[in-house]
Amino acid sequence: MTAEAVAMLPAGEPTGWDRLAAGAPLLAGTMRRYLAQQTVTLAPSSMRAMDSILVRFGLWLIVYDPGVRSAGGISRRHIEAFKIACITDVHQHTSQPLAPATIRQRLRILKVFFDRIIDWEFDDSPRRNPIIRGDIPPRTEAMPKFLDDDAMARFMHQAEREPDPLRKLCVLLLARTGMRVGELCDLPANCVIRSGDTHWLHVPVGKLRTDRHVPLHSSLVELIVDWKAANTTHIAASGRLLTDEISNVNQHRVSRMVRRVAKRAGIGHVHPHQLRHTLATQAINTGMRLEAVAALLGHKSLEMTLVYARIADHVVAEEYFDSTTKVDQLYAAASNALSSRGTTMRFDPNQTTTIELTQADTLVLHDWLHRHGPAALTVDDATDRTALNRLTTALEQSITDTHRADYAELVKASRTHLTNGTSQQ
Repeated sequence: MTAEAVAMLPAGEPTGWDRLAAGAPLLAGTMRRYLAQQTVTLAPSSMRAMDSILVRFGLWLIVYDPGVRSAGGISRRHIEAFKIACITDVHQHTSQPLAPATIRQRLRILKVFFDRIIDWEFDDSPRRNPIIRGDIPPRTEAMPKFLDDDAMARFMHQAEREPDPLRKLCVLLLARTGMRVGELCDLPANCVIRSGDTHWLHVPVGKLRTDRHVPLHSSLVELIVDWKAANTTHIAASGRLLTDEISNVNQHRVSRMVRRVAKRAGIGHVHPHQLRHTLATQAINTGMRLEAVAALLGHKSLEMTLVYARIADHVVAEEYFDSTTKVDQLYAAASNALSSRGTTMRFDPNQTTTIELTQADTLVLHDWLHRHGPAALTVDDATDRTALNRLTTALEQSITDTHRADYAELVKASRTHLTNGTSQQ
């Protein structure tokens, strides 16, 4: 367990590692020896994740199978049971089911753990790795979750009005620089430098083991100056910029700040990393070059930045709307041909009854009446016969020269339909 996590526990309360060491001292020793070796090569953030996952797995294991007390005693059946446990587990802060990426991370870290202790010939290691490649869920290529323009405008409006100076500074730094939340928490006291007329924020070595300089918005420069003036003692004691009378900020505290601002803005739940995604998306939407966006975000390769170009691909949008315009024109032409109305016709001049038909309806009805005639309908009343004759005449008059070419096709289709209908009765 990391020093930060230990410091948060009440005095005298055993840590996860203490409990694991009490229940399975050999397993705990093997895991700690492995972690000590990895500290030489891995970043602190990676070590924190690895530390948490290994102790979590160890504590689960000694409850699931009390007979196992070493890494060498872990077999395939334990891994299969742990995979099922991951599916039914919930996040300790949100109580929601674990995301596929979290399950993937747990299994990958465990697989590497077994690979390394076998390669390094630890005395306490299994004969072969109980985790195979197929156990690890494939990495999803989901699009980054960003805020749309309206939601981001409301978020920024609320952030600018935020009364708490630390919350305002943290949220606006994330929104305007695209920093990762871990980078924000690690900002040193002297992170602002000036070159010419421009102020720059020095973002320390982080997730990808690179540092960078990010141009600072003028409003952020003023906020940082005011914050440092009001918290000189706290900042000097911790060496971190974002420190108040409580402590220097951590990721959980920053997440709560972002959620509170989002809630007040009325846009629902927002995660700090969404602000990074939103800045990158807006930058590309407004014409910023991919190389510049990559430098701003601290990406090692353009491949990492291209995911935002997929979100804001103007070429795709332009070609899509050009295509849909042409398709809509085809739909409109077909709709006009099918929905063109003939003249409204009366059955009888002395009656108010009228009928309105499409051109296709008119042609089919005219053909049917013309072939069968009033007599075929066994109409006895002379008035009805007269009305049918007048309807036939009106239908004939409604067939304009422009639709004569359609007449033969419609007559053929209607006769086929009537013939089929008669034969099925």
